Amino acid sequence: MKLAGICFTTEGKKIALDVRRILDDFYNSDKVEQQWYGKGKYLEGAEDSPILDVKEPVQEWAGARFQECDVMIFIGAAGIAVRSIAPFVRDKRTDPAVLVIDEKGKFCISLLSGHIGGANTLVTELSERMGSTPVITTATDVSHRFAVDVYATENNMIISNMTYAKEVSAALLAGEPVGFYTHFPVEGDLPEGVFWSDKLEEARLARAENEAEGTSLGIYISPSYNRAYFDHTLWLIPKCLVLGIGCKKGTSAAVIEKLVADTLREYSLYPEAIAAVASVDLKKDEPGLLRFCDTHFLPFYTYTADELAKAEGDYTASGFVQQILGVDNVCERAAVLAGGNNLVIRKTSRDGVTLAAVLTKSTIRF
Repeated sequence: MKLAGICFTTEGKKIALDVRRILDDFYNSDKVEQQWYGKGKYLEGAEDSPILDVKEPVQEWAGARFQECDVMIFIGAAGIAVRSIAPFVRDKRTDPAVLVIDEKGKFCISLLSGHIGGANTLVTELSERMGSTPVITTATDVSHRFAVDVYATENNMIISNMTYAKEVSAALLAGEPVGFYTHFPVEGDLPEGVFWSDKLEEARLARAENEAEGTSLGIYISPSYNRAYFDHTLWLIPKCLVLGIGCKKGTSAAVIEKLVADTLREYSLYPEAIAAVASVDLKKDEPGLLRFCDTHFLPFYTYTADELAKAEGDYTASGFVQQILGVDNVCERAAVLAGGNNLVIRKTSRDGVTLAAVLTKSTIRF
């Protein structure tokens, strides 16, 4: 997590240093990279001060931090923070978490990206350790209702449609039933107001005011968009696909990208569901594969030919690959070693690239 904070007075500087210490103690330096700044004539520090001087206008400083940080903390008035970040606010899925703490440390406010950005969670944790009053205004938190965006973030799932996410939250806040479906095993009870798809109509009819409504709304946790279980379906996409990829030397990332995109589309699978890529160790430095993984922030695992050969299962064998690498298949075997034996896409070949995919074992927990 990359964090930037700013203070404006000597009292604010004390709070900034306190927050800095708390974050270091709580997260450890290997989990949070934080840098603190000061803007004001009374804050010019010594060369060894952890508070860096800000010479440019605050809004200019904020614009640069907004693009590169996961969290921003303003020690001072909320109005300063609002005016500073206003030109840069774009999308709750990508905007950083923004917190405001008054210069006496009495209140810790979640200002922006409370759910997906994690501002609400950070406010709660900081307030507990500072003795501050947490200020959280998001409706689902105030009403103690299930927040689908928080759930998705905490479980590393991608929200398919923010409009439907808002519709789900609005329905739960209004006491309207929301459907649910998944093919994955589920542990725990569904949140209040959320019903399995086969119970949704029963729940709707239990509320007299809903009898006339004809549009179903629900959450579907799946990597596949082959079927919508509700009229308005909010897909939560888990990271559950491991790709096995083999390729000729010098194959470009664009060629790999095209085969992956086309194949996933053919199988009605979201590319956002990709969790990792695997291949033979001879490809560990293959530029095209590395670029593909870097572009999509995917871990890349490689295995020796002997390790691949030991993967149990029935694979699409190639005599040529066996002769060159000493193992009859790369893509299927690599995917299985990295993600389990549930092959959902068998070997697919084009332009010197082979591709297979495994659906990892996943459990949905509430």
